[in-house]
Amino acid sequence: MKLPQCEIIFNAETFDDEILFVNGGKTPEKKYFLELAENKKIFAIDKGIEICRENNILPEILIGDFDSAEKNSVDWAVKNKIPIERHPVDKDFTDLQLALKLVKKNSAIMTAVFGGRFDHLFSTIFSCANCDKKIFLADEKEIIFFLKANETAEVKFFQKPFAISLLPISEICEGVNIDNVHWTLDGAKLFQKLPNAISNRLEGDKIKIHIDAGTLAIYFVFS
Repeated sequence: MKLPQCEIIFNAETFDDEILFVNGGKTPEKKYFLELAENKKIFAIDKGIEICRENNILPEILIGDFDSAEKNSVDWAVKNKIPIERHPVDKDFTDLQLALKLVKKNSAIMTAVFGGRFDHLFSTIFSCANCDKKIFLADEKEIIFFLKANETAEVKFFQKPFAISLLPISEICEGVNIDNVHWTLDGAKLFQKLPNAISNRLEGDKIKIHIDAGTLAIYFVFS
C-alpha cells in the first residue's frame, strides 16, 4: 500500500482496486488529499461529501444518515447523480461501520478520520482493526494500520515520522518484533492495559514489524 509518506508491504501481498473512504473528521490538506485520491474509487461517508465537493471530486457513492453533512453538499451529490445509500439516524451501527461492508476487495484507505471526536475515532480504530480487510487510516499528519497473528509488514519511508507507536488492540500481543528504531523489540509481549511501546524513533529509512499473536495498531505521526 503506497501512501504519500511511505509504502507498506505485507508479506509480499499486493493491493489493487483501492477504495478511499472520505469521512467527516479533520479535513486533510488539499495537496495531500488529491494525491491520496488519485486513481482510487472514492466513497464519501456523511460529512465527507463536503470534502469531495470542495475538491470537485465526484464519489462513486455517498453513505450516511446525514446528521452532520451540510444540506447543500448532499443536494450537490443529488444534482450530480451520485448514488446515495441513506441510513436512519436511529440505528445500531455507525455510518463508517456500515460503509466497511462495501469493501469487496482486500483493502481500503480512510481519510478525514483524525482530529474530531474521540468516541468516533475510538469506534473507527476498533472497527477497522477487526475488519477482515486491510484498512489504512491516513492524513498528512497521522497514519494507522493493523497487524494480526503471524503477519509481517515492511515500511519504506519517503518522509521521516516524528514518532512510531505500537498500540495493542487485543488484550495481549505476543512475539512483537520491530527493527531500525531507537528501542528495538524482539519477541516482546505488549499489553492493552499498559500500552508503553509508544514514541519510538526511526533510525534509517525503513522498518520491519512482526507479530506472532494478537492484533496490533501501528501508528506514525509526522511533524
